[in-house]
Amino acid sequence: MLVDLEDINNHMKTGQRLLGLDLGSKTIGIALSDIMCRIATPMETIKRSKFTKDAEQLISIITAQNVGGMVLGLPLNMDGSEGPRCQSTRAFAQNISGKIEIPIALWDERLSTIAVTRTLLEADASRKRRKEVVDKMAAAYILQGALDKMSNATAKDF
Repeated sequence: MLVDLEDINNHMKTGQRLLGLDLGSKTIGIALSDIMCRIATPMETIKRSKFTKDAEQLISIITAQNVGGMVLGLPLNMDGSEGPRCQSTRAFAQNISGKIEIPIALWDERLSTIAVTRTLLEADASRKRRKEVVDKMAAAYILQGALDKMSNATAKDF
């Protein structure tokens, strides 16, 4: 089920984690939050194939890691409009929501891969190493942004 980010906690049980995804055409970067939903950690990158196989891999992770919600990076254009990649992400969210019973929120991922690549360049990571980790780090960047937004919204409630 698609929900607003602000409502995702209302659908989760205590101690469940959030899964962050950076959907690419060839790979899916995956990140996982801690059980307090405060810190995002890069987890892995899976190579995309058919939707059914991708969904099976994600369901396996969701089950094994006690995931109670998912944040998908929404690749908006720089002007905020939605292009074909947004449509693809929304279709993926709709399709995966038919296979899992956890809430899914979309989060603006503009410049996430660029920010992560810049960080890796500053850390003097080799081209090969950057290619290996950029997708899962972008997923962590997306998830951390969502976690920070959720944390700030909760703090304002007090």
